[in-house]
Amino acid sequence: MTDATPGDRIALPCPACSPDLETVHEVLKPGGHVTVRCTDCDHVHKEQLPEEETLERSVVVSQDGDSFTAAVDVPAEEALSVGEEFLLETEEAVVTARITSLETEDGREDEAAAADVETIWSRAVGNVSVNVTMHPKDGTHDETESFKLHVPGDYEFVVGETEAFGEEEFTVEGIHVRDDAHGYDHENMDHDGDMGIAKDINRLYVRDESTTAWSAW
Repeated sequence: MTDATPGDRIALPCPACSPDLETVHEVLKPGGHVTVRCTDCDHVHKEQLPEEETLERSVVVSQDGDSFTAAVDVPAEEALSVGEEFLLETEEAVVTARITSLETEDGREDEAAAADVETIWSRAVGNVSVNVTMHPKDGTHDETESFKLHVPGDYEFVVGETEAFGEEEFTVEGIHVRDDAHGYDHENMDHDGDMGIAKDINRLYVRDESTTAWSAW
């Protein structure tokens, strides 16, 4: 609880009204010794908050087909699950990563207590590559072209909307989301207005708008 911020509520003994039992206190000012106010009697006092116990765990981060291994401190009492995101600070950069699997003594799990996790498998989602399958402007699907788009992880794609990236211009016709994506009603979306965030997308299906002649490929 060393990162308390103003407005946080924490349980602490109150020297004025409850020295032997914890009461709810509001954090007024953070710091090495936080200033808190007892919500029972309004007594204001300073306290040294206990250090939060953490566990160092190995984490593997994949990005664009490459991967690297680092270490991350996880709160000892925390439960981890696939789909959760966290910040990983390395000497080279700060990476936003999403958990894709948790390796325990019993194998890979979707959820596990931090104490049971040996390795956190993840992928970088700050900037991502989105797979795109594009068919000709005339609507035929006999010939398609596949490529990757490099975009910020929070970039939004909407079915029915036209996008332009450099020389590529296309209209989104379908979105297939990843297994670790949450908050979507369907894995495949193809109705106008359906929206997916780049870091959640496994593949975009689009119609070429950049040329009338497919032979340009």
